[in-house]
Amino acid sequence: MKYNIRRKRQLEIALQRIPSHPSPNIEFEQYLTPANIAADVLWNAYSLGDVKGKKIVDLGCGTGVFAIGSLLLGAKESIAVDIDEDALETAWLEAQHFKVDDKIKFINSDIRDVSLNADTVIQNPPFGAQKAHRKKSDRIFIQKALEIASTVYSFHMKETEEFVINYFNLLGGHLTHKFYYKFVIPRTYHFHEKEKINIDVIMVRFIK
Repeated sequence: MKYNIRRKRQLEIALQRIPSHPSPNIEFEQYLTPANIAADVLWNAYSLGDVKGKKIVDLGCGTGVFAIGSLLLGAKESIAVDIDEDALETAWLEAQHFKVDDKIKFINSDIRDVSLNADTVIQNPPFGAQKAHRKKSDRIFIQKALEIASTVYSFHMKETEEFVINYFNLLGGHLTHKFYYKFVIPRTYHFHEKEKINIDVIMVRFIK
């Protein structure tokens, strides 16, 4: 099925069919970006000229919501990088459904081991909320994103906003936009006591 996306709501409806990780691993903090939020981010990026005709990289892509969504909005190509092979397999099946599999490349790797060049990075890195040794993973994603592209969209926990902005600045990034959201995360792991939790997050846009 070919998708002709003309409005943000159409994009959101399309992205709703992309499933969450088939076997989520707490080691990697695997949560699906909600479709309404992913659509809003992609639509804003599209409106700012960062998607159509551009090469997009989705770091820690999971099941491919940003990699696929950017292609639905006219990206020239996208590269989806994730350490989880099962998540990439799901993303590949979704790319086939949306008939964008000829414009997307999947890389099964730790992001530290990839060397890429692109116009725009859109990423939702691990928040570092569960595992102590993952608490600095956001820095790794920020560093790699700025190595790859001149424009970066990156999700982070709202409570880390000051640190994130300062770290981007330290690496030569310039903040242009901030978007605030509430992630509604359903019960995913055994230690989750509630059916769903709300997390305040910030999406930042940096250029270098």
